[in-house]
Amino acid sequence: MILAIVCALIAAAMAAWAVFERGRAARAEMKFRLLEKQTASGVEIIKAQDAVAQARIEAQLGPVTAALTRFERQVAEAEKARALETGGLKEQIAQLLAASTATQDEARKLSAALRRGAGVQGRWGEQMLRNVLEMAGMKAGVDFEEQFHVAGDGGGLRPDVVVRLPGGGQFVIDAKCSLNAFLEAQDAADDGPREAGYHRHAQSVRAHMQALAGKAYWDQLDLSPDFVVMFVPGDAFLAAATERLPGLYAEAMERRVIVVTPSSLFALCKAVAYGWRVEQQHVNAKEIAALGRELYKRLATMGGHAQEVGRALQNAVGKYNQFVGSLETQVLTQARRFEDLQVDHETRAIPELAPIEAATRPLVKLAPPEPATGAPALTHAGAAPTSAT
Repeated sequence: MILAIVCALIAAAMAAWAVFERGRAARAEMKFRLLEKQTASGVEIIKAQDAVAQARIEAQLGPVTAALTRFERQVAEAEKARALETGGLKEQIAQLLAASTATQDEARKLSAALRRGAGVQGRWGEQMLRNVLEMAGMKAGVDFEEQFHVAGDGGGLRPDVVVRLPGGGQFVIDAKCSLNAFLEAQDAADDGPREAGYHRHAQSVRAHMQALAGKAYWDQLDLSPDFVVMFVPGDAFLAAATERLPGLYAEAMERRVIVVTPSSLFALCKAVAYGWRVEQQHVNAKEIAALGRELYKRLATMGGHAQEVGRALQNAVGKYNQFVGSLETQVLTQARRFEDLQVDHETRAIPELAPIEAATRPLVKLAPPEPATGAPALTHAGAAPTSAT
């Protein structure tokens, strides 16, 4: 009995435990399902929040991205332009180097040619002188004469160029300047020989200036200013000489020698060319005045002929009117009596002849102006202007 009760109690306990376990399992399952639902909802919420955050980040980073894109494009364009400019600069540098090399070659050739002797230097100086004169607008044979013969005291002189001035004046330009010492100084390797060469060059220029002053070209030419122009075919040549002889310019001017280089000679010749233009304008003005006087004279003669024609026409009109009057009164009156007598005149009637009433127009403009007497001036129609009352 007790065993049965114990078994019953155990069975009841086990049943109760089974019911409890089933309920707990059901509650656990419900909690799991609820948790699963909540987890799914949380995941969706997290996904939605992630999407919103992503959209917000993209919205915030959009301008930055666009700016970076533009920056990349600008950097690429700048790089491309830099590459092009670098290529163009390289090409220009190459051309400059080629031009510099060519210039150095030509300079070496010129230096070598000038070392051959005074004849080559003289021809080069004469060519430089001719180029400067032509660039200044002067013409050979018109504004200047080359190798012009001048009769001197010790025989004939033949300056390089004689420049013609307005009014018949002339002055001489000499281009025979030795450059041997200067070229030797340029080739010297040490400062001592180089400076000695420059001093010899300065003394050579000074000696040539003195010899040129001694020729006194201004005394051999008609209407020549009392100076002669000494042409040095390069500013560097003259600068090297005046640096060693600072008083070279002053001494040259005292001796009536004007030392010039291509630049200063160009300015001098430009002044001469301007003087020629002014002279030509003055000559043209004289010719225009002479043409004006001749034209006025011919117009006056033509006006006199026109007046004579007008008077002749007036006389002709007067004679015609006299003829018409005499014909009407003396002849036609008598002739019309034939019509009264019914003479057959073959239907030809005597025409009526009217006198000419029009007169020739006077040439008022050809009359000399009358002195002012206070009378009102005549208008173009010949009538006095009406005064305002």
